[in-house]
Amino acid sequence: MIFLLLLAAGLMLSGCFQSSGAADSAQRAAGDSPSSPGGEPALTFGIIYPMVNATYEMITAKAEAAASKHNVSLLVQAPDEANLEQQIRIMEMMIKRGVDGIAIAPVDSQALAGVINKAVSQGIPVVCFESDSPGSKREAYIGADNRATGAVIGQTVERLLDGKGMILVESGMSRMQSTRERLLGLQAYLTQHTEIDVLDIRHNDGSEELAALQLEQMISDHPHFSALVNLDFVSSSSSVLVWKAKGLKRYNIALGLTPALKQAVDNGQITRVISQNEQNWGEDIINALLLRAQGLDAAEWINTEITIIGE
Repeated sequence: MIFLLLLAAGLMLSGCFQSSGAADSAQRAAGDSPSSPGGEPALTFGIIYPMVNATYEMITAKAEAAASKHNVSLLVQAPDEANLEQQIRIMEMMIKRGVDGIAIAPVDSQALAGVINKAVSQGIPVVCFESDSPGSKREAYIGADNRATGAVIGQTVERLLDGKGMILVESGMSRMQSTRERLLGLQAYLTQHTEIDVLDIRHNDGSEELAALQLEQMISDHPHFSALVNLDFVSSSSSVLVWKAKGLKRYNIALGLTPALKQAVDNGQITRVISQNEQNWGEDIINALLLRAQGLDAAEWINTEITIIGE
């Protein structure tokens, strides 16, 4: 039942990502876009996500609101599932189309550096968000310090468990820099400051179905665990369904605040949410790309900081 719910939700979100941005951009490219009140030139920015997820839907809504104030149309794309080759193809399509700027959350920082550099060499500014590609020629990174985020998650678990206990860890793509750094930050903090044992670590590769399956398997293998730690958006949303289905009362620490996760905090399925203030990324993306498209300098790192919800 959990898998059917996840599949239906994924299909609904996939339709939103694949259709709304592309249709809007096509209309504006045809010259139907009205001039902005300030007479700003019409621009098209691309946003590329790692996969379909409710957190990215929220970011898109914020980006669309900011873009509408500046005569900017958006071409928003996400692979059906987290997939390096699809992200590269989407980048190539946007370069060929000649968009005025690209924002990407790279699933593999090193593997995507080449196509990021290709876009920049052709005069298309690129910014990364959520996960950085520091070895590329990207012009800015938008997001929090992911290793520090892992440490904050460790501190949160320490307070909940008084420094002792057994936890399960569910993470996302093992090649994605953001998830790797969060895991390293979590492990370093727990080792240095607590007596908490990590019973199991799984990587869902951006699949909600796999995340739910792994969560159920870990819970079955380690029924006496004290808390679950989720290090990515997919794990967090999947854990809510598992907690509901099993009626679990254990501590559940999530990453990324969406309205659904806020409701899960209120309902007791989530104990704490560690947010990198993702609700600000959409506007930050538009503002950063506007500055770059105009040839203006801006901060290389837009630090969105870390917030704990539920304390």
